[in-house]
Amino acid sequence: MKQVLLTGGLALVLTAFTAAPSLNVDAQLNYCVGQATKTAAMLPKSAPNLPRNILAGKTSWNYIRYTDWTSGFWPGTLWYLYEFTKDPKWKAKADSFSRELAPLARQKAIDHDIGFQMYCSFGNGLRLTGNPEYKQLLLASADTLATLFNPKVGTILSWPRSVPNMEWPQHNTIMDNMINLELLFWAAKNGGGKGLYTMAVSHAATTMKNHFRPDYTSYHVVVYDRDTGKKIKGVTHQGYADHTMWARGQSWAIYGYTMTYRETKDPVFLDFAQKVTDVYLERLPADLIPYWDFQAPDIPDAPKDASAAAVTASALLELSTLVKDKAKASHYRDKAEQMLESLSSAQYQSRSVNPAFLLHSTGHKPNNSEVDASINYADYYYIEALLRLKKLRTGKPVLAKL
Repeated sequence: MKQVLLTGGLALVLTAFTAAPSLNVDAQLNYCVGQATKTAAMLPKSAPNLPRNILAGKTSWNYIRYTDWTSGFWPGTLWYLYEFTKDPKWKAKADSFSRELAPLARQKAIDHDIGFQMYCSFGNGLRLTGNPEYKQLLLASADTLATLFNPKVGTILSWPRSVPNMEWPQHNTIMDNMINLELLFWAAKNGGGKGLYTMAVSHAATTMKNHFRPDYTSYHVVVYDRDTGKKIKGVTHQGYADHTMWARGQSWAIYGYTMTYRETKDPVFLDFAQKVTDVYLERLPADLIPYWDFQAPDIPDAPKDASAAAVTASALLELSTLVKDKAKASHYRDKAEQMLESLSSAQYQSRSVNPAFLLHSTGHKPNNSEVDASINYADYYYIEALLRLKKLRTGKPVLAKL
């Protein structure tokens, strides 16, 4: 009976959203070009010169150096602007800002974020230009990331340093790390060796086993015994509480397991991608932009997280091309387009408020950091999702060149 009710409920949801959204994708991409043009005009001449955030009530960017975990998102955004416009000025800017990150390829890994940093920047650059120098930097970056893999645990160490509540020097792994696996998968196919593929699959499988509650909501972090691999505890470092669903963490899971299925073709990962997606979708507010934590005690007055919506929209567009059930695929595609419509509204676009693309993202609420702010990764995944939708509407795969 329960299965019948769930299936019927899904059918009702699918029926309710059969109308095609009316989002003008080119208009939104041109909006991004205009906003990025404003940002480019105000950038410092020297480091720190990579835009990271615009805090609530402010109108100018705070800047970071290449070592910050978010350093790849501005170069990646520039590559996406070049992909859309074909304007060589954006290509030149993307190349210049990407090259600031080049030292990360070969210096000792300070955390797992080298995937975010290097694949968003040089990965997009290689996809669009084929520059062999970018390829070598990416291969070196994958080798550097691989130094954090602990075979006794089966995952990549996220923070190789003391972080509160992580029981250092025990082994910690955060959900965000699922996104960094894409660098390893790419490298394994492009001269880096099968060992990188094995590491990525091990990380995804071990995370699937230990990072999720019975309802498929995720912990932000799992701490393991570094010598035995035994799970010590699951905690939610950036969410409201250890038992709650932190919005961006769940979006990383959706994106990460979608990508892992694409790279492995293992149906276990496709099934899991849908399970972590469905629990997220069924708990969203009406505008499909989540509160920073789904169980924040001050909902509906809690801050939203547009960045989680942007990550999820991009992931759903790809997931809609991978699932075999046509009704489910249509459901995911429709939800993604509706999320992008919300993000493209006056409520969430920055427009004249500041030069970012989006408002109302939340970085680390428990630390009161980047709350209700414009943040570079929200902008990155927003333009990525728009480009993916444009490709799908013209019959191209989401990873193709526009």
